[in-house]
Amino acid sequence: MGTALRTPPAPRPELYRFSGLDLTTAGLYLAVAAFITVAGDLLAPLLLQLSPNPAVASYSVNLIFYGTIGLLALAAARHVAARDLRVLATRPWFTLLMVPLAVVVMMILTAILVALSGPVQTSANQAGLQALMQQVPAWLMVPLLVIVGPFVEEYIFRHLLIGKLGRRVNIWVCCALSVVLFAALHIVGQEQMTLQVLMPYLAMGAVLVFVYVWTGRNVMFSYFVHASKNLLAVIFIYAIPPEVLEQLQRLQG
Repeated sequence: MGTALRTPPAPRPELYRFSGLDLTTAGLYLAVAAFITVAGDLLAPLLLQLSPNPAVASYSVNLIFYGTIGLLALAAARHVAARDLRVLATRPWFTLLMVPLAVVVMMILTAILVALSGPVQTSANQAGLQALMQQVPAWLMVPLLVIVGPFVEEYIFRHLLIGKLGRRVNIWVCCALSVVLFAALHIVGQEQMTLQVLMPYLAMGAVLVFVYVWTGRNVMFSYFVHASKNLLAVIFIYAIPPEVLEQLQRLQG
């Protein structure tokens, strides 16, 4: 892939060496994700203690988890993030044009892959988010879904899996791992792991991997694309009445 910003993949090699903080952050992220997958039911009593409203309790747990991981990720990747922002600042029009274009490409690719894979199926992750957003106001959901969540996932799946691991393992292997693991994270633990459920996340992961490598492993560019896509989804869900959204989903199914 070419480099749109003319930035060498690793102008400062020390930024792409694994640090103790990287391992701590990634280890905590994987440990909590694995626990939720294997023993998520054990969290139910704790959630009820936090709040009698399951949606509020679920939001609180997610905010604490992603907030903690987000702070660790920011501390670990602060120098890379600062450098990537400076690079983007030298090409402001490129960023302003290419971020929304990447989101559009992501949506088109998703629509094509979903159409080819068969009837549309809503993942448990997506259904859970929609149910949560119907009970939690937008001003609380935006920090989680648009600001913190995308940064954590870009740090884990792009910066660590491609930017850093790519110095030790073939870059194409790292890209494939990034796409597959990113998609798997969003559907793991579901009763039915079908191709139709997996496809939207594979398409999203593929576009994020492409823009990350294409821009010279610029994690902030892939973060802006990821955050913009999530923001569009948040606006879409909050703008459409729940009953209309349910009818649309029935038509798609």
